[in-house]
Amino acid sequence: MRFSLSDEEHSLVASAAAEERLALGAYAAQAVLVAARGSAQPQHGLLREALKTVMHAAGQARRIGVNLNQAVAAGHSGEPPPELWCYIEAAARTVQHLDDLGEEIRRRLP
Repeated sequence: MRFSLSDEEHSLVASAAAEERLALGAYAAQAVLVAARGSAQPQHGLLREALKTVMHAAGQARRIGVNLNQAVAAGHSGEPPPELWCYIEAAARTVQHLDDLGEEIRRRLP
């Protein structure tokens, strides 16, 4: 299939494709199919970016958890400070919340 666009139209489509992180041809094909089916064009670029950010944050939180576990292991020679346990619990809750959020975003992506 071939079609022509003005420079302005091409720029508009190229910009939209970049926002969705799709090749120009893939974006155009997707848009044509959406129009042919009579459905609205989904915009998933923001969700993909959110998922990327959540996955990065979850990895960081896991690394914090590893550091806390090492501190606990080092503290086995004596009683670790009480605030250390608060940090451990907070890290575990944070990782669980991030994992839940990441899964919710993943489910909403096509």
